[in-house]
Amino acid sequence: MKDKNLDELKKKYLETPIPSQLDFVVKKALQESRVTTMKKNRLNRARITAASIAAALVILIVGVNTSPAFAQNLSKVPVVGSIVRVITLREYKVNEGQYMADIKVPEIQGMENKALENSLNEKYLAENKELYQQFMAEMKAMEEKGSGHKGVSSSYEVKTDNDTIFSVCRSILTIEGSSNTELKYDTIDKKKQVLISLPSLFKDDSYVDVISKNIISQMREEMKSDEGKIYWLDDQVEDVPIEPFEQISKDQNFYINTEGKLVISFNKYDVAPGYMGTPEFVILTEVISDLLVGDEYIR
Repeated sequence: MKDKNLDELKKKYLETPIPSQLDFVVKKALQESRVTTMKKNRLNRARITAASIAAALVILIVGVNTSPAFAQNLSKVPVVGSIVRVITLREYKVNEGQYMADIKVPEIQGMENKALENSLNEKYLAENKELYQQFMAEMKAMEEKGSGHKGVSSSYEVKTDNDTIFSVCRSILTIEGSSNTELKYDTIDKKKQVLISLPSLFKDDSYVDVISKNIISQMREEMKSDEGKIYWLDDQVEDVPIEPFEQISKDQNFYINTEGKLVISFNKYDVAPGYMGTPEFVILTEVISDLLVGDEYIR
């Protein structure tokens, strides 16, 4: 049974009155969903071959994680077995000249651990509700002043989806004079149905120093091979009021990629100028192998 707090939060959120200038998900998606469901119910399962099942699975996995409309339709079709997926629960769009917003609220489905699934979805609801309310308040204030412009966009991307790992990245882009990008990751062990944290991968805190030194080494190599790349290291910010990068935090943004490698991620401006975007660094397993609790996730 779903957590009552999540159900109540979702109900209140979805029933929140929205200004008329917002464009929401096109009703056509729901209409197409009904048609799709009817067609699928008419299929003669006895005639489905192994090849067609494989093809359907490919379409399902790719479609769910790349097309919100497809995912919304698919979520209404019965699925045999447990398949962890993320869909767009709701999308808000604002296009008022100087003020633009495109806010997508993700929802994870298919987990056996409903307590974890509900807590993640509750977090996503709260984050995007706050983002929406903040945008609307700032837009109103700017309109009253008669000047200003603002843009905000939130989206998500599945970074890894295999037999063991499901990793989703949520990004928030804000534009107001300059732009900023904030990334947040959740990595789930699909077999054990638990959330994986960075500290949980290692025996002790020594990983912070080891990974930090490796990243600094990668930064220097990149700057050496490409003059267009700049990272904020101690010898690069001597005359600039910027704190040089020294080490990652214990709960630094990360994900485990499809090759089973640890990837450390930074937000825009964290360790480099804005034009460098959101840098990320693949940590070779040989660098951290002695520090890992095991090789179940990182290979």
